[in-house]
Amino acid sequence: MLLRSIRADGFRNLEGLVCWGKGINVLFGNNGEGKTNWLEAIYLLAHAKSFRTRNLHETINFTRTEASIGGSVATGSSVERELEVRLQTSTKQTLVNGKREPLARYAAQLHAVCFTADELEVIRGGPEARRNFIDRGAISLHPPYVQTLSNYNKVIKQKKRLLQQEAERYSGLEVLAEMLEPWNRQLVELSGQVHRGRTEYVSLLNDALEHSLFGDKISIRYVSSLEGKGELADYEGLMGQRLQARMQAEVFAGACLIGPHRDDLSILFGDRDLRSFGSSGQQRSALITLDLAAISVYHSKHQDYPIFLIDDVDAELDGNRIDRLLEYLDGRTQTFLTTSKKGHFERFNQRANFFEVCGGVARDETAMKAAIVSAGNVV
Repeated sequence: MLLRSIRADGFRNLEGLVCWGKGINVLFGNNGEGKTNWLEAIYLLAHAKSFRTRNLHETINFTRTEASIGGSVATGSSVERELEVRLQTSTKQTLVNGKREPLARYAAQLHAVCFTADELEVIRGGPEARRNFIDRGAISLHPPYVQTLSNYNKVIKQKKRLLQQEAERYSGLEVLAEMLEPWNRQLVELSGQVHRGRTEYVSLLNDALEHSLFGDKISIRYVSSLEGKGELADYEGLMGQRLQARMQAEVFAGACLIGPHRDDLSILFGDRDLRSFGSSGQQRSALITLDLAAISVYHSKHQDYPIFLIDDVDAELDGNRIDRLLEYLDGRTQTFLTTSKKGHFERFNQRANFFEVCGGVARDETAMKAAIVSAGNVV
């Protein structure tokens, strides 16, 4: 998978068209010039989401009412597709070759794995960040899973609204059970699909963990909130039982207490919880290791590599880890990384493409040098 080019219009401070190179692409420049914005634009093109905000209208330049990101993507068979995400204040459109496509189909066109300071929440933060990490990976293997998640979240939202209303006018268990029955029936079915999608992906991810790169021995395990409550092998049956048993508690809480929205991912360094006991360096290395495993799993499924985005790489990883990482990635995946210290990457001059970012414009350093030489020859 190769992102040949990307163009930005009205997106943050970005401007113009950038033609990327194969392999490693280094975006360098002073802080605040737009380096991370370009990574965000690439991520948006791939997933129609931002890794920095849930509110996409915040990415629209304050002087504009709409924005768009477009790009040309080539697969291993050299088939090119034109992707585009159009944003307005309250709407989002995804297009392939100029034709609108639903997100479930658009999600199969380009996949990006992203390492940023915010993504360290997967290691350091709460369960939601880890669930999102698993879900992104599961979608990359089976794009229709995005619709399953959407349906599940809609049912949870509708059921929560009903529970909150019922908390104000408690009608008795029999009436409540009748009202909740259609929502719980949907929850049982959708929860089973989410549980299987996540556990299967975590199993693949665990098998793909690369322990030799940084010498860090980590392991992961999907932790269902139904563990210890019954037979997980009959997940739908157990869900149905727990929903009945906890019905009154859900009313009192005004919330949905049962389901995979309360699950987690256990990440261990040796036999210790990495979130609580891992050093900062171990946590960063662990996230990179998880990202590389996600890339490997994607490749095993599609016989193609996703693209890899690394923001402010020299701030997040030490020089030794950066060298090992880039050597590992070379020849595998198209990589985009940002840095304010270009000198740290001079040793990759022959294998990397360098782009200077200034005022939201990314200029190919090689093209800039060629233009200067050409102008000199003309004179």
